[in-house]
Amino acid sequence: MARAKAVRNPDFILITWARNPLTPGAARRITASRVIGNASPCTFTLAPGRLLNNAFACLLDADIGFRVVYQNNTSRNSGVVLLRRNR
Repeated sequence: MARAKAVRNPDFILITWARNPLTPGAARRITASRVIGNASPCTFTLAPGRLLNNAFACLLDADIGFRVVYQNNTSRNSGVVLLRRNR
């Protein structure tokens, strides 16, 4: 009898970000993040106060496999991003 393989669920990461409205050209910083599944090896980049660009650089690397599923600016200085990785 053949063995059935277990299907792995996808990994999701939800990130909220904000930038300082008093500083023109301020970088986007992570205010909160939620990981459903596994975010390794990029877990350290998801801490509040870290730069969103650094998290994107790690997560969107071709070897890691995350893709942006949803991105929206909630205001001029804040927004949300949802990323997904299929295993």
